[in-house]
Amino acid sequence: LWVVAGVLAVAYLAGGSGKVLVPKEKIYAFGPSAHWTEEFSPAAVKAIGVLEVLGGIGLILPAVLDIAPGVVPVAAVGLALIMVGALITRGRRREYKFMVADLVYLVLAGFVAWGRFGPESFTA
Repeated sequence: LWVVAGVLAVAYLAGGSGKVLVPKEKIYAFGPSAHWTEEFSPAAVKAIGVLEVLGGIGLILPAVLDIAPGVVPVAAVGLALIMVGALITRGRRREYKFMVADLVYLVLAGFVAWGRFGPESFTA
């Protein structure tokens, strides 16, 4: 559970930071996997990035510091919801091959949420 949460945290911190720091036009230029940005305003892309960074922090920091560890599953659910939005956007754009990675992130975030929230929580 810690390994999955750590990998997700690194991925979301990196991806979210890029969305916050890099202009939308440059993100689009990264290639076909980033062409979803054309459907969103620059502010929306930055907002998604901020949510991803906060989610990445929320996956690890509360559990490590043992301060409000209940934030971890909430962050995981939030990231899962972001991935549901990504899947909807990719489906609407018919970018099916990129949906695979989004689905993997969704499943991993769901796993962390289940592991930290679930009836047989891994933290017990």
